[in-house]
Amino acid sequence: MTQVIATTPGLFPLPDWAKDELADLKGHQKTDLISGDESDEIVAAYDEAREEVISIQQDAGLDRVVEGQLRWDDMLAHPLAVHDSVETKGIVRYYDNNNFYREPVVQGDLGADGGDVAADLGAAADHVDSGLQAVLPGPYSLADLATDEYYGDDAEFLDAIADFLVEEVKSFPDVETLFLLEPSLVENAPADGEDERAADAIDAVASAADAEVVAHTYWGAIEEKAYAHLMDAGVDAIGFDLVANHDQTVYNVQEYGTKDDVALGVVDGQNTLVESPETIRDRIDWFEQQTNTAYDTVYATANTETFYLPVNKFEDKLKALANAADLEAAEA
Repeated sequence: MTQVIATTPGLFPLPDWAKDELADLKGHQKTDLISGDESDEIVAAYDEAREEVISIQQDAGLDRVVEGQLRWDDMLAHPLAVHDSVETKGIVRYYDNNNFYREPVVQGDLGADGGDVAADLGAAADHVDSGLQAVLPGPYSLADLATDEYYGDDAEFLDAIADFLVEEVKSFPDVETLFLLEPSLVENAPADGEDERAADAIDAVASAADAEVVAHTYWGAIEEKAYAHLMDAGVDAIGFDLVANHDQTVYNVQEYGTKDDVALGVVDGQNTLVESPETIRDRIDWFEQQTNTAYDTVYATANTETFYLPVNKFEDKLKALANAADLEAAEA
């Protein structure tokens, strides 16, 4: 019988009070902020906001709880943006939407740099007894969002990004799950040869984790060849965006198979319409029927990051995911 685990890919919207308070503390607009060098007052505000979003997840009944990534002003680029060997430059559009980030330009060696993500996870662990989930950009997406002015070779740069993420993962506290977010596999599909290197990089990061690892893709379906290579990576589950493109996703799984576990983006992380638990359950059932497989575990999740949502809709969607998992359990 399939186990349904309610979770999210993280990157939550800031609570309204925190948005206002942090804007005042930082003194200028969010897109101009210099992450990673905050005052004690800013650190305290983020700590309070983190505790709040952890409580929201726990009250909703999610099976996996994330730190929230509230400090990630540069979204998936954040782990690089705070690295000593990286200079953040002009504002760049974040994929094809109305969000922006500062371009991280790598100008030196990407050695281990203090474990910024690990430190936030450690702070979250103080408030989570079980079910802590880590979130990182996948190596291919992080390399895609960055500019290389040091390594001079795409393959070497991707390897360096992967090595950097491996060191970050090694600094993590105990977590049950790691979501590697890889929208660039869809948005900027790797070319021949690069697709295999992308899968190898994902495999390297996943191998460093003492946790169940999900390579979560979204904003569409992965091209066939890239998907076939991703299947070779040592991840426990591949995540699929059923909101943006369910037909091609199903075709890929029918043609190339998938892991024993899957993550299904069954809630729209960019739309304020709140799905019912029954709708979420129907989408999970539909995927299992179309792929003719009863999976060991289904991670029921939002398809994308959720920072696009108003806080009240964000909370409602978390509750819907948790209630959908409870419906599955009741029927088991």
